[in-house]
Amino acid sequence: MTDTKPAEPAPETDRRLRGPVRVVGTGLLGASIGLGLRDKGVEVILDDVSPAALALAVDYGAGRRPAEGDAPELVVVAVPPDVTAAVVERELAAWPDAVVTDVASVKTGPLERLLAVGADVSRYIGSHPMAGRERSGPTAARADLFIGRPWVVAGHDGITHQRAAVVESLALDLGATVVPMDPESHDRAVAVVSHAPQLVATLMASRLRDAPGEALGLAGGGVRDVTRIAASDPGLWVQIIGANAGHIRPVLTELRDELSRVIDALADPTGTGSPRALAETMAAGNRGVERLPGKHGSTARFSQVVVLVDDRPGQIAELLTTIGEIGINLEDLRLEHSPGAQIGIVEVSVVPEHEQRLVEDLESRGWRIAAAWA
Repeated sequence: MTDTKPAEPAPETDRRLRGPVRVVGTGLLGASIGLGLRDKGVEVILDDVSPAALALAVDYGAGRRPAEGDAPELVVVAVPPDVTAAVVERELAAWPDAVVTDVASVKTGPLERLLAVGADVSRYIGSHPMAGRERSGPTAARADLFIGRPWVVAGHDGITHQRAAVVESLALDLGATVVPMDPESHDRAVAVVSHAPQLVATLMASRLRDAPGEALGLAGGGVRDVTRIAASDPGLWVQIIGANAGHIRPVLTELRDELSRVIDALADPTGTGSPRALAETMAAGNRGVERLPGKHGSTARFSQVVVLVDDRPGQIAELLTTIGEIGINLEDLRLEHSPGAQIGIVEVSVVPEHEQRLVEDLESRGWRIAAAWA
């Protein structure tokens, strides 16, 4: 199959990058970056040590192969964490007129290694899109993967803001929200909101290995929400966790101490101090969840309305159409369907002031409401 033709240039008002942009690594993030930029009319050059992965990403339309005379404006390194610094160093040397960024999930280590080998960090700035999927590889790539997601740009003293601006343009062209952070602050932050949660989800999911079949048949939204990310690639996560171990370990140590207190309380749940310990643990969790930003970074809390739908094609689409006709904006949506059940559960989130109207209007149109709460 022939290489993909360069994308037709989009109007300058529709994009910030001039291009071309060279993307090294055609996994989920690299291929998604390519697809998103091509949607904006930016020329994308793809490269990968795996000929098969490169061919697949090209066939999927994420960009074209390298060619003689390439002169990228920006190089995006999207390779596994253990080789990120080495590839960035190579790309800096190969393209002396380009700014180079990487999208690895740890930022301090690559910068320190580049400084140690004397690389030209005046043209390097690390970045990290807070987006992903449980699936990997170019076949899982999506052009809209980054829309509305935070994209950290990890500035340092060795690069000017003027040069770093091209990485901000990359994030903005892909629909992300730029979040400036220094590398150390970034690594501390992702330990709390990404890396430690990955391990907690994995450990909880591992408890299901030997669970009785009848127990798994009862699994609902709670266990599925907690374990969803446990399906992630073990090889990649070993690298990520190892690279940020110094920040992850304190988070897990504090978690272990709190878990020990809960275990002690459960030894005698009605004994002196045990109910209080359990209540304080649950309350602390409530306060933590309340601090998580909602839609578009808002700290607003939403009300949940649970709708029962028949297990037949078109029901969810019909429900969403109905909500649109009512004129209420959805803030979030969650689906649940137990094997063999004749109904599905759709949990929609709306601003509290719209909850009552949504419930009344849906019921008047024949929809069954299972619950509603703030």
